[in-house]
Amino acid sequence: MLNRMLTIEIVRVTEAAAIAAARLRGRGDEKQADQVAVDAMRTALNQIEMDGKVVIGEGERDEAPMLYIGEKVGTGKGQKIDVALDPLEGTTLTAKAMPNALAVIAMAEAGSLLHSPDCYMEKVAIGGGYPEGIVDLDAPVQDNVSQLAEAKGVQVADITACVLDRPRHAEIIAGLREVGAAVRLITDGDVAGVIHTANPSETGIDIYLGTGGAPEGVLAAAALRCTGGQMQGRLVLRRPEERERAAKMGIKDPDKKFDLAEMASGDVMFAATGVTDGSMLEGVRFEPDTVTTETVVMRSATGTVRWIKNRCCVRRG
Repeated sequence: MLNRMLTIEIVRVTEAAAIAAARLRGRGDEKQADQVAVDAMRTALNQIEMDGKVVIGEGERDEAPMLYIGEKVGTGKGQKIDVALDPLEGTTLTAKAMPNALAVIAMAEAGSLLHSPDCYMEKVAIGGGYPEGIVDLDAPVQDNVSQLAEAKGVQVADITACVLDRPRHAEIIAGLREVGAAVRLITDGDVAGVIHTANPSETGIDIYLGTGGAPEGVLAAAALRCTGGQMQGRLVLRRPEERERAAKMGIKDPDKKFDLAEMASGDVMFAATGVTDGSMLEGVRFEPDTVTTETVVMRSATGTVRWIKNRCCVRRG
């Protein structure tokens, strides 16, 4: 079991990254926004008493300013912990001051999070409260939304699917519209897209479908693990070198369909702080003497989901 004090520590980590990135909202510089978020998150992580290892990060090579896969974080003392992170989920969203940019992190006992290479992943996800197996990555999208509607007790027309707005998803979008489901297209930020399925009454999102980043898939799985949702994912490994990287990271079957528990198991903690305003969280607010953040923090062992609004004073001089 994770030390429960980590629930406070990880909030401080995402707050630090979000505040740093929010200062560059709307400035059009994606790389700089990402870099300041990475630097702030690394600094905050290294103040935590733990023997942490980044298993989902910003890349696979030891290159500044990345928090790279395999990097050691924390003081090096205490419990061994897997860390999955995205200091700025939605660099383009931040650069353009668009909704739903987040600073995101998940922690779990060592060996609990899927060690995924930086590649694409096919995904399907829904929130909690439904029978197991009503959606399947290999099923036609029409079947998935029809079965979801039946389980929810509504018409297919009342189901809204979240899909990344990419040419590769044209067939998925056409299939959804063919059966009358609504489609919410997003330009970026598929961690938020998956998490939105956990609370459809607030977000309006019932199901997430499509191919996005594999690291983001594991982060989203960690969040759904805390809220009791369902998710399946499959790595998209098109080139031999991608399969070799996956094998080195312990992926024995490159075509395996992972379920939620295989992507995030054991005691998992997850936190996300809003950088820009979104349907789940408010973005960072700067005032002359204060900075205000909003964070959601979850833990699978207790099933708790907390929203934390923090207002801190700005030091001057």
